Amino acid sequence: MIILRTVKNFSALNVVASILLFLTAILAAIVANSSLAPVYQSFLSQELHLRIGDFNLLSHGGHNLTMIEFINDCLMTIFFLAVGLEIKRELLVGELSSFRKAILPFIAACGGMILPVVAYFLLVTPDTPETQGMAIPMATDIAFSLGVLSLLGKRVPLSLKIFLTAFAVVDDIGGILVIAIFYSSEVAYGYLIVAAILYIFLYYMGKFGMTQKIFFLFFGIIIWYLFLQSGIHSTISGVILAFVIPARPRLDAGKYIRRIRAIVSSFPIVQSDNIVLTNEQIATLKQVERASDRVISPLQSLEDNLHGVVNFVILPLFAFANAGVVLGGSGEVIGNVSLAVGMGLLIGKFLGIYLFTWLTIKSGLTRMPEGMNWKNIAGVSLLGGIGFTVSLFIANLSFSGAYPELLNQAKFGVLCGTIIAGILGYVVLNQVLPKKKKV
Repeated sequence: MIILRTVKNFSALNVVASILLFLTAILAAIVANSSLAPVYQSFLSQELHLRIGDFNLLSHGGHNLTMIEFINDCLMTIFFLAVGLEIKRELLVGELSSFRKAILPFIAACGGMILPVVAYFLLVTPDTPETQGMAIPMATDIAFSLGVLSLLGKRVPLSLKIFLTAFAVVDDIGGILVIAIFYSSEVAYGYLIVAAILYIFLYYMGKFGMTQKIFFLFFGIIIWYLFLQSGIHSTISGVILAFVIPARPRLDAGKYIRRIRAIVSSFPIVQSDNIVLTNEQIATLKQVERASDRVISPLQSLEDNLHGVVNFVILPLFAFANAGVVLGGSGEVIGNVSLAVGMGLLIGKFLGIYLFTWLTIKSGLTRMPEGMNWKNIAGVSLLGGIGFTVSLFIANLSFSGAYPELLNQAKFGVLCGTIIAGILGYVVLNQVLPKKKKV
């Protein structure tokens, strides 16, 4: 019952987080096209300072970070840290931990990354700045897509949820590689060498038994600053940090149970109606608390800690800062880029995930998972077109600054493609999944 309640609560949180993200994006578009637009733009261009003497932590190349740069380069590093922790967990014990488990979602994700790029390239003019955005429709937003899937409740088979989560995680790995390889400027190797030394230091500290999350996060901030100055996009520092955070707890479950039993058996008993604990009772309960902390690995504990702040603070802030599509003005909001992004998310994603899944199963590489069929795979393939967060992030990297009109088109394409893919995926799954039995 506890496990079922936890899954239900997690699904409910996904739905709430997805609705909040959607509403924030709509709010950003409304504000960007209202009389508040100058205030909105002024807020995003506001410079930030975090000074220690003459040193400003929030600076890059001698220039102070603006609010939108702080959100995209600093706060989104925390988002990518959370993504990295999820990827590491999936690789160690999850649906990507073995060839048998990983082969189907891995190949499906590859199709879901390749065909959107092809679709985008076919719809833009070659050898123009438009081609810089080819990676925009590659990504699937895990939280948003799972939020839509959660609306269907218990009708969704577990295997379908696992399939969607796994191929979305592989999508994230692809997106991270694209950001690291194609969206880096001139590299300052001195900063990267120092960052690499710190990563090695953190790795061995974890091996020697260091499990304090604050210790890893403190050095993570230093590494983030080094990446910010290096030319490699700073968000990559969060992903790599996740892989040096220990995944093994200091106390295994068996020892924990034995220790708790011993502590509970020695718990000082006083009158049951006494509402004030004795010093001895408090000391005993603190032993339980310390033991409980040690049985949860730093990886799982940090992932749990970040879930709320990422989904309910960082991503809404990111959506508000980046989803402000300007519908009027000098540039056209509908153009080659908006059509290419929209078609990449809708058509490219669907065909890529569905066809590559079909080829994998028909070739005999793996079997159709129990509970899945070609109809509900079609619905989940449509949900794969929900690109939102990482798609908007890559759009910013592709066009921000030099090509504001193309960035505006890309935002419009991401929003339209995401909304239509989410609606179509929900409608298809609502039709093909088993109906609730009437009591």
